[in-house]
Amino acid sequence: MTSPDRRAATLAEIRNRKMARSPHAYVRGNTLKFYEWLDASPGRVPDGPAVWICGDCHLGNLGPLADAKGKVAVQIRDLDQAVMGNPALDLIRLGLSLACAARGSDLPGVTTARMLEHLVTGYEEALAGDFESERDKSHRSHRIQKILAQSVHRRWRQLAKERLEDTKSSLPRGKRFWSLTAEERSGLGELFGEERTRAMVTGLKSRDSDAPIELVDAAYWVKGCSSLGRLRYAVLLRVGDDPRLCLVDVKEATTAAAPRLAGVSMPRDNAARVVQGANVLSPNLGHRMVAARLAGTGVVLRELMPQDLKIEVEQLTPKEAMRIAGYLAGVVGRAHGAQMDAATRRSWRAELARARLGALDAPSWLWSSVVALVADHEAAYLEHCRRFALWDAARAKPRAA
Repeated sequence: MTSPDRRAATLAEIRNRKMARSPHAYVRGNTLKFYEWLDASPGRVPDGPAVWICGDCHLGNLGPLADAKGKVAVQIRDLDQAVMGNPALDLIRLGLSLACAARGSDLPGVTTARMLEHLVTGYEEALAGDFESERDKSHRSHRIQKILAQSVHRRWRQLAKERLEDTKSSLPRGKRFWSLTAEERSGLGELFGEERTRAMVTGLKSRDSDAPIELVDAAYWVKGCSSLGRLRYAVLLRVGDDPRLCLVDVKEATTAAAPRLAGVSMPRDNAARVVQGANVLSPNLGHRMVAARLAGTGVVLRELMPQDLKIEVEQLTPKEAMRIAGYLAGVVGRAHGAQMDAATRRSWRAELARARLGALDAPSWLWSSVVALVADHEAAYLEHCRRFALWDAARAKPRAA
C-alpha cells in the first residue's frame, strides 16, 4: 500500500478497532472529545497559572525516557497537544485516565476516590519540593521501580526486536510498516540531509558530529491511536561506521485540541510548538527532537532510544493504583512547577487546597469533572463499539448471489 489516498480509509478502520478494545483505549484516542465533554461538565475548573501543559496527560503518555547521554527519568512521553494553558486540565485528564484504568482492573469505586486523593497529594508535594535539584525524591511503587530497572538495562537489540521484529537493516513491511511513494522517500532523503537534522542524529554522546548519515530504509508507520491518519514515518539510519542503526520517528504536527490561554506567547508553527513544549516539560525528550518541514507539512523528528518505555497498567491492586496515581501526578507536578516561581507555586497549591469535599481529600471540581467525564466516556465508548461492530459485521456479510 503506497497511495496516501488509499491509506486514509484503512487507517480510520484501524483507529476505530483500537479504540474499541477497552474504555481506556477509547480515552487515549479521543483528546478532542475530552475537551468538548469537559466544557459541558458541571465542575468549575479553577484558573491555574499560565504554564506549558501536556494537554493529553493520560497514563500511556508518561514513562521512562533517556536523554542524549543515556540518563533515564520518568517524564511526559508525548507532547503533541502541548500548549501554554491551565495546569488543572492535565490533572483532570490524568484523573480520568486513572479512573478508567481502575475500572479496567475491576477495582471498587472507593479505590478511584482514593486514587484522586493520592493524585492531588503527589502533585502538591511535587510543587512544594526542591526545584534546585534534578533528583527525583518521590516514592515509586514496585511497578514503577521495575519498569525503570528494565529501561536502564535495555539496548538496541531489545528496541529492534520490539519495533522491527528483528535486528535486520530493514523495516518489515506488513501491518505496522507500509511502503512509501517515490515522492515520500525522496522528501525524507532531503530532510535527513539538512544540517539541523544531522545535528539531532549526531547529538548523542557516542557519535561523531562529523560522521556521515546514510538513510538505510524508510516506511509509513501505522502507530499510535490519536495520531492515526496523520503523516507518520519510521526511518532507519546508519551513522558513520557504527554497526548499530538508529530509528527515527517522523510525525506530522497538527493543531492542538487542548485550549491555550489568551494573551500568552506560543509558536504559531505546530511542530515548533511541540518541540518547545517538550523542551520545557520533558527535557530528556525535548533535547532529542527537532521541528522541520516535509512536503510543506510541519513534522517533528525524534530518535527512539531503547530506554524509552510506556507505563503499562493492565491490572492493578488497590494499593498499587494509589501509589502510581501519586507518583505520576508528582511527575506532572514537577514539570508544571519548574516553570513557576516560588510565590506562584505557593498560590497554586493554596488554590488546590480549596473546595475539598467533606469525606474526600481532593478538590470538588476534580472529583465532579472526573465523574462526569467517566460517564460521558463510558456511554460514548459503548456507542462506538456498537457502531463499529455493526459496521464491521456489514463488511463481513456475504453478498447475495
